[in-house]
Amino acid sequence: MRSSLSRFLRFVPCSFALFALFLSGCASSTQSILEPATANAREVTGLFYFIFYVAAVIFVIVEGLLVYFVIRYQRRANAAIPEQIHGNTPLEVGWTLAPALILLIVFVFTARTMANIDPNNPPAGSVNVRVIGHQWWWEYQYPDLKIVTANDLHVPTGEVVNITLESDNVIHSFWIPQLSGKMDVVPGHQNTTWFRAEKAGEYRGQCAEFCGIQHAHMLFRVIAHNPADFQSWVQQQQTTPPAASGDVARGAEVFSKSACVGCHTIAGTNAQATVGPNLTHFGSRRTLGAGVLENTPQNLAEWIRDPQAVKPGNDMPILGLSDADVQALVAYLESLK
Repeated sequence: MRSSLSRFLRFVPCSFALFALFLSGCASSTQSILEPATANAREVTGLFYFIFYVAAVIFVIVEGLLVYFVIRYQRRANAAIPEQIHGNTPLEVGWTLAPALILLIVFVFTARTMANIDPNNPPAGSVNVRVIGHQWWWEYQYPDLKIVTANDLHVPTGEVVNITLESDNVIHSFWIPQLSGKMDVVPGHQNTTWFRAEKAGEYRGQCAEFCGIQHAHMLFRVIAHNPADFQSWVQQQQTTPPAASGDVARGAEVFSKSACVGCHTIAGTNAQATVGPNLTHFGSRRTLGAGVLENTPQNLAEWIRDPQAVKPGNDMPILGLSDADVQALVAYLESLK
């Protein structure tokens, strides 16, 4: 019995150490609810801390009593049978009501938080975005601004962003931990959410609902601009890229004569398909493949040569282009700012 007790007592500090390490990992992440950047996210973070502290107090009390009883009532030779409390009505009422009261308090705080961030009742907003979940990337349509882009969601600070969520395949979940809570993206159904970014910066998001083999690579970034910079971005996105000339003209020709034109849109060209991401301003994006790679000429060339090696299962086929055609296509796409 004593050896079992000693092993148990050695296990307790190890458990606390591992738990502390886990929390430190969460706190240091740039994709964490513990670093809220909106009023909505602070509501979620506050609820998390409240429930965590309630659970921590219960854990300490229960484990403390467990250790006390293990030590106090361990079996000894010729020990008398301890006093039995079976049928003790006050104790049984107490340990029934206490958990019920705790759960009631947690429910009240949870209901209040849900009411404060009601996704179906946003404040008056100035930016509307239609988000469509694909396998495995995100499409953003700004209906009032006539802009269509992918994976990098640009928003202004200090203004409400109303988001309508749709899926063209399976269930996804739209989640930006520092800005808003999770919201399911369901085929055949529209869900809504909203947030108001308080400071300029870059915030990471991801799909939080398993949606296939590349679920973990369905990432995105929210780039929050101050209002003046956001208007500059809008004007850039609303501008049709100039006709390709010089060194990039060869790449434009490769694009128009390959399978690319059957899946993508580039404003001002004969490419008007909507199967894949809109590439009109592809060169201004931070990533490609929904966050799999940084958008650099080297990475883009790797993606064009063999997209299945980079992100297995995605819809882009291997085009079978020569190295010269790949380099020309890279030059053209990167010129689309």
